[in-house]
Amino acid sequence: MSTINRREFIGKTTKTALATAAASTFSINVLGANERVVLCVAGIHGRGSWLAPEFAKRKDVHVKYLADPDSRLFPGMTKSIEDVGGGTPTCIQDFRKALEDPEVNGLVSATPNHWHALSTVWACQAGKDVYVEKPTCHNIWEGRKMIEAARKYNRVVMCGMQNRSAEYCFQAADYIKSGKLGEVHFVRVLNSKPRGTIGHREDSNPPEGVDYDLWLGPAPNRPFNENRFHYAWNWYWDFGAGDITNDGCHQVDIARWITGLTCPKSVYSSGGIQYFKDDQETPDTHSVIWDFDGVTMTYEQTLWTPYMRKMPIEQRDLDILPDWAWSGTRFEVYGSKEFMFFERHGGGWQTFDSDGKPSVTTQGGFANPEHMGNFIDCIRTRKTPNGDIAECHLSTSLCHYANASYRVGRKLTIDAATETFVNDDEANALLKREGRDPYKMPEVV
Repeated sequence: MSTINRREFIGKTTKTALATAAASTFSINVLGANERVVLCVAGIHGRGSWLAPEFAKRKDVHVKYLADPDSRLFPGMTKSIEDVGGGTPTCIQDFRKALEDPEVNGLVSATPNHWHALSTVWACQAGKDVYVEKPTCHNIWEGRKMIEAARKYNRVVMCGMQNRSAEYCFQAADYIKSGKLGEVHFVRVLNSKPRGTIGHREDSNPPEGVDYDLWLGPAPNRPFNENRFHYAWNWYWDFGAGDITNDGCHQVDIARWITGLTCPKSVYSSGGIQYFKDDQETPDTHSVIWDFDGVTMTYEQTLWTPYMRKMPIEQRDLDILPDWAWSGTRFEVYGSKEFMFFERHGGGWQTFDSDGKPSVTTQGGFANPEHMGNFIDCIRTRKTPNGDIAECHLSTSLCHYANASYRVGRKLTIDAATETFVNDDEANALLKREGRDPYKMPEVV
């Protein structure tokens, strides 16, 4: 058995450079060699509560603003920034105030999904670069607007799909491209692990300190409900899109990327809320089939299986392979010569020959610091980031195509040129929404 260790990895250069001049009418601070990159972190619950102090503890970054409609989060997050030596940030409910500050170089958008696109477009228009969390957008049309804004205003727009900066992912892509797996015609993606019930809650008044209208933003006007607020919004169509975009999009992204796939020809999706008896709208049990030219990719999700698990946090930076049978966030690549197991959370990958014996074992490494560092580097160099918005949009779109098929209950044919469904008005209606005044995405960004 041969072994490739992540410490032997030489590195990957970033891609083609973006133009250095901003097309925006707003000015942006030109960084000197020793100046810190100034950021605003918008959305400081959940993922944002981790990103803010991680960026703040970097010596080349100054987190000047924390922004969130829920002002109750400010004291705790301020302390987190101060504890890592990041000073005392300015706390604001509306991140647009930070976009008006010429010292700010970038926006980190860790908002709920329904805010990802508009926050990105507004930041680009203000001459700021953007690190936006996954999934890229709430719907496919919004995602296209993000790409248009990034290119029009010459902005670095990077999606928080951390595996895009992981050494072992580049190695897997190179291995497949070399032909050692043979011809790849089938890819199986898993996204299974236990999630708790959200139960049932009645609508109520927003808590004091929460600007609920701002939190809703471009989403439809719905009464406040704790089950549609912090994190649990993922399980409602108005705000999220279920676990396929919340978590599964990571595996979908890597699988699509390293096998060289782009847009599928068709999609069929089924499943339902088979286990939980609560308020959620999105499926806890979900299967998808995407057909590409010569390749079929599938997706399997169960959110009630205690034996299926993510890679433990404490193992993600160690040279430890997962127990493949019970790795709930893995995918499998079927080649005509060899088979590959791949684990998303730094778990590495392993190939098996035609006799079912291990042929290559590659250790992983969770690439959160590398991904964040790549964003900061690209702000300075104006190079295209590892998780460029256009690439990550393709992967997010796979998830949105799947959800559309699930919601209309039939197989859908996809027009890659328009990113729409062929002759299906009902399904196409799910690929765009108008937004809510004054938070509408403009047709021309």
